[in-house]
Amino acid sequence: MNTEATQSVYGEQIYKESKDSHTLSILVDNEPGVLAKVIGLFSGRGYNIESLTVAETDHDKNLSRITIVCTGTPMVVEQIKNQLGRIIPVHKVSDLTIKGPHVERELALVKVAGRNEDRIEAIRTAEIFRAGVVDSTTDSFTFEITGRSDKIDAFIKLMLPLGLVEISRTGVAALSRGKEKS
Repeated sequence: MNTEATQSVYGEQIYKESKDSHTLSILVDNEPGVLAKVIGLFSGRGYNIESLTVAETDHDKNLSRITIVCTGTPMVVEQIKNQLGRIIPVHKVSDLTIKGPHVERELALVKVAGRNEDRIEAIRTAEIFRAGVVDSTTDSFTFEITGRSDKIDAFIKLMLPLGLVEISRTGVAALSRGKEKS
């Protein structure tokens, strides 16, 4: 949770608004322009998207799931959800963060080009994080790692001094736990 100090319009009193990260699951028609409408809602109002994934989830019903991780005050997040629900091709908006237990995963490819001891240390660290080597040359490794975003962030932080070259991340995919649909 982040807090941002702001000054009240009613005087000198300073109050803090909490900004929390929320994972939104949005079920939409799988048709051209839907993603642009959803993203346009965010950008048009100055809301930031931290992570975005989208893929078809039901071929027969022609549905896709958009998973967005965004940060905002409770009022802003509620406003986002309400506005998303008014877009015509949107069938359902779920705030998985509020809804309860859910599973989040992300995939990252991490390229490291270290020498000698750094190379050995990169392999050891990858084993600890259960990252697999998906490409290897005489001067670099590309690791594949899946897990929560904080796990991937920690892995990347440890790879920085070992010769991190580049990163590609998929963004968060998430579903609610149990038999209920997200």
